[in-house]
Amino acid sequence: MTQTDKTSTGEPTVFIIDDDEAVRDALSVLVEVAGLSVRTFVNALEFLHRYSPEQPGCVVADLRMPFMDGLELQEELSRRGCGLPVIIITAHGEVSSAVTAFRSGAVDFLEKPFDDGVFLRRVHEALQRDAHQRRDRSAAESALAKLALLSPRERDVAALMVEGCANKAIAIRLGIGVRTVETHRANILSKLDIRTVPELMRLWMHIP
Repeated sequence: MTQTDKTSTGEPTVFIIDDDEAVRDALSVLVEVAGLSVRTFVNALEFLHRYSPEQPGCVVADLRMPFMDGLELQEELSRRGCGLPVIIITAHGEVSSAVTAFRSGAVDFLEKPFDDGVFLRRVHEALQRDAHQRRDRSAAESALAKLALLSPRERDVAALMVEGCANKAIAIRLGIGVRTVETHRANILSKLDIRTVPELMRLWMHIP
């Protein structure tokens, strides 16, 4: 199976971006031997042109590259709202660059030459972070889609239900009758296809 085929299946992929061919090849072999899918790019612009946000994985980017360096790539991904984890690698270990990388959300900042085991551990951590982030985003999107089924008043009632308010308290807070609150509660549970308030609370927790 080719690298492109693996990526198209949605399999987590390690995207290696380095203008040094020897480094690209060495890291690519290391990642493949570890059983992971990998794609390599000569520079950040090529990666940005070919990458789709739907593709899970992580980025391993050299700090110093022509056109766009690793930190600039990290900033661009952030600007685009892409949470793909980034590992910055460099032969020029500058403290200021490392601080900038971490503040921007880099998983790690590795100075060449680095230990293969440490590198692979960081890659696995980055892939796990990406998987968790994607699950959280999926849960949030699902919750928002369900809550969109509610009317504005039903959302008000649901919010107070999540706070633990009883029907009478909700009625007083919203200036409506208790019977009306009961009707709204029944509609909320029916529309969201849930049975209990704890289920509603779990759903509510995923709202961003």
